[in-house]
Amino acid sequence: MDRLLLGDNQFFGVNHMSEEKARAQAIRFQSMKAVYQVLDAANDEGIQTFMCTTHERVTEICEHVRANPERYPKYAFYPCMPYAHKYANAATEDGIFGALKRFMPQQGILSTAIRGGMSLATKDVEGITKLLIDAEMKAFHGLRTPVIFLQNVVADLLLGLGMKEAFAIFAAHIRSKYHAEPGFITMNLPMMLDALDEVGIENPIVCSSINKLGFRMCGGIEAYLRVLRERKFRAVAMSIFASGAIPPQEAIEWVCSQPNIDSIVFGASSRSNIRSTKQLVDKYWKRND
Repeated sequence: MDRLLLGDNQFFGVNHMSEEKARAQAIRFQSMKAVYQVLDAANDEGIQTFMCTTHERVTEICEHVRANPERYPKYAFYPCMPYAHKYANAATEDGIFGALKRFMPQQGILSTAIRGGMSLATKDVEGITKLLIDAEMKAFHGLRTPVIFLQNVVADLLLGLGMKEAFAIFAAHIRSKYHAEPGFITMNLPMMLDALDEVGIENPIVCSSINKLGFRMCGGIEAYLRVLRERKFRAVAMSIFASGAIPPQEAIEWVCSQPNIDSIVFGASSRSNIRSTKQLVDKYWKRND
């Protein structure tokens, strides 16, 4: 994995600390041109991996990258699925069966319908899961997707329900069909590592909040520091700035000093922020190599 990954929260009006900032970002990025300018700025600074949800507008980004291979020759996407709001809205509008039908792959519709019907009739979670993964991945055809993540909304729900085998189903399908590494996003890193260990997923890629304030780190910062020291996994740190509560230099110096951090994912909406973040990461990561 690259050390620095560009996230997509800023493009869709997500800010965990300020609703006012979230609204301002949503307004600014209504234009896809504004989104592409940020992607280009990051690409020019050497950040060539976009860790993104499967939001409907990401499909447009995928089409843009496919249409401009000379501009993005080494570009990679790390899809994070499912985009839960999309399914919740569809279920509200069309019901459960209607929502599933809306998101099933279009090719081989008869086969898909039969498989989906049998899955629903037999409560075949594995069958439904594979169909929905394939539907989510359709937007990324022809693009590099070396890591594919299970979003925290679903991952942590499964974790809370004790449905740990679902993680193994997800991992096996991602590896076999997409020849990619499965990743898991969680708000409870220690508990997620225990669950993945139980179902035999070795040295997993796990993305979670990691910052010096313990912001959005369920289980407490000491538990996180302990697993970073003692467990074998590949950590992707998000929320390193605690939504702006920690100054950039302080935040990056701290997270780069922790063991076992493979990557940092961050959101930025200007070339200057992207450049300064990369310079700080290069400085402090090099110091701790």
